[in-house]
Amino acid sequence: MRIALAVEYDGSGFRGWQTQPGGATVQDALQDALLRFAGIPLRVICAGRTDTGVHALGQVVHFDTTLDRPMFSWVRGVNTFLPAAVAVRWAQAVDDAFHARASACARHYRYLLLNRAHRSGLWPGRVGWYHQALDLGAMRSAAGLLLGERDFSAFRAAECQANSPIKTMHKADIKRLGEFLVFDFEASAFLHHMVRNLVGSLVHVGKGKRPPEWVAELLAAGDRRLAAPTFAAAGLYLAAVRYPSHWGLPPPEETDLLPVAPRL
Repeated sequence: MRIALAVEYDGSGFRGWQTQPGGATVQDALQDALLRFAGIPLRVICAGRTDTGVHALGQVVHFDTTLDRPMFSWVRGVNTFLPAAVAVRWAQAVDDAFHARASACARHYRYLLLNRAHRSGLWPGRVGWYHQALDLGAMRSAAGLLLGERDFSAFRAAECQANSPIKTMHKADIKRLGEFLVFDFEASAFLHHMVRNLVGSLVHVGKGKRPPEWVAELLAAGDRRLAAPTFAAAGLYLAAVRYPSHWGLPPPEETDLLPVAPRL
């Protein structure tokens, strides 16, 4: 039987998603909890690997097992053995052809940026921060230039292992909610550090350092050295992974795309 799980986690205390010899990753925590619950090792495959300090509201994983247990037990039982910063949200049996990564049609990332003069004392590690006023209109104009099929080489980390830098951006928007700027990106797939690099360059535009058209110039040049520095990991969330409806997985709801704190 193949089972899919939706997992949320606070990445602040982990060394990213992918298992490492020294442990301390989200995958290590989840596989250890599955072992303690099921009594046998179970290897999970995720929809998208997140880096150190990056969070998830809707990470999706799958694994294969011969155990026949009610789906709710894969939620409550596994959560019993998970650390407080990780939780399974739902479990569902899927066809053996389902693959958490390869079957996905889009990923949605959200970046929360606290935009005020002083840093947060309540949400360290949960939000990014910039202290000066930012021009939301200019940033939104720049974000609109990212839509469609594009070569995102200018926003790709040097260590990125993706086969191609060409991705299709379905959504690139920014809105202000009180003291927060909320960046939403949805694309077919993302390159390593792509969202954090996009946020860094959009903030550069918001500061007035460059006009919105600069983003189009970066896309055309395809040179990472010309773009702004990578922004902090703290405010980044893998908000949702979307799949074609024939897989029958619960669709993400808009209310799921906000982290628990701050509740906006």
